[in-house]
Amino acid sequence: ELRTPLTVLAGFLETLQEIELEPAERNRYLDMMADQSRRMQSIVQDLLTLSAIESAPPPENEVVDMANLIDKLRRDAEALSSGRHTIQVESEGQGDLLGSEPELISAFGNLVTNAVRYTPAGGTITLHWRISPQGAEFAVQDTGPGIEAKHIPRLTERFYRVDRSRSRDSGGTGLGLAIVKHSLNRHQAQFDIRSEVGKGSRFAARFPASRVSQT
Repeated sequence: ELRTPLTVLAGFLETLQEIELEPAERNRYLDMMADQSRRMQSIVQDLLTLSAIESAPPPENEVVDMANLIDKLRRDAEALSSGRHTIQVESEGQGDLLGSEPELISAFGNLVTNAVRYTPAGGTITLHWRISPQGAEFAVQDTGPGIEAKHIPRLTERFYRVDRSRSRDSGGTGLGLAIVKHSLNRHQAQFDIRSEVGKGSRFAARFPASRVSQT
């Protein structure tokens, strides 16, 4: 994943060093080099995040204000969407989660970002939050293109991509769902992915009752 943008960047640098280019062409090369540099920065940042999660001690049982967290996720989704999608929230029951707020924000944020990136303009993205006697569930549902069943078991593998060109064009690093899986495992949560081609996808994190605070 790092080799491709690094090779492209090195090639552009070599061209700029050896060939005299017109200003417009030179600027075009510089813009493409900047894109490849940002891509490498994103990959390195996600690798560092994943490494930090894997090596961190068990998460503290701090109370995470889910109303505020979901409101932040909604606002982030609206900002990323820039009006291209309908963003909505559905909530059922009262309660918060016990755990590491930064890790949960990272996990849930990845799900929301993916939904916005891969759902065509005009689609709907719904954030679900539900408390029940069995525990709690946070889910992101979209009306995107959906994912073939054969890909679903491998989606949380590092750098696994359903469509490499589409993923790279959207700015994804291929590490987002791996980060989600590790964060949820540390909170004893199950990660459930359901999708149907042409109808959209639903990514859900299910937490045990021991992770729910109703005080």
